[in-house]
Amino acid sequence: MIEYWPSKRTSDSIVRQNESLLLPFETQRIIEPFADGAVLLRAEVLDKAEGLLEEVRAIAHAAPFRRMVTPGGFTMSVAMTNCGDTGWITDRRGYRYGAIDPESGHQWPAMPALFRAVAVTAAERAGYVGFEPDACLINRYEPGSRMSLHQDKNERDFAQPIVSVSLGLLATFQFGGATRKDPVRKIFLDHADVVVWGGASRLNHHGVLTLKNGWHPSTGRVRYNLTFRKAL
Repeated sequence: MIEYWPSKRTSDSIVRQNESLLLPFETQRIIEPFADGAVLLRAEVLDKAEGLLEEVRAIAHAAPFRRMVTPGGFTMSVAMTNCGDTGWITDRRGYRYGAIDPESGHQWPAMPALFRAVAVTAAERAGYVGFEPDACLINRYEPGSRMSLHQDKNERDFAQPIVSVSLGLLATFQFGGATRKDPVRKIFLDHADVVVWGGASRLNHHGVLTLKNGWHPSTGRVRYNLTFRKAL
């Protein structure tokens, strides 16, 4: 098993995380390939993080976070909402995309210009030119929540990459292979890190281990994950 640890990061305050102290470190903006077609961009959106969080709060005001139910009847531990032309939905009828928020009956909030710019730029830096996301699934993790290994395969065009932005608490991202039995890498994601995968890795299994208790000055006891896709 390969493990990727967080790079050093500048902070004006000491962050208490997992009952230990993370001291201020030097900011590094590093590109780290970790699989065929998959890239980790360290501190990629550090200068835009507060703006992204402001947009998350506005989206959640219009389309509140909710814990969706899987087709098997399992209530997910991660709370979700969406923005863009379409949004990802799960319920007893299955996994799918839809333009309408089933809870409000209204369209999902529009994707903010900052969101789109961050996704397009990250994709280009990872080697995916021309990415035009039409959906952003926003996940809210609290201590104890997790995301089991899964594939993103409800999109129509698998030639388009996935762009995933981390904000807030540290998380352990798992990245496996085409089957659940393939070896899994552990990648430790810090605030403002971005992961992009596509090409040969587009349908690889991935997930997030149980989020540990901690505190981040920008998000408190929460981690947000912005996942950009070309769904339609």
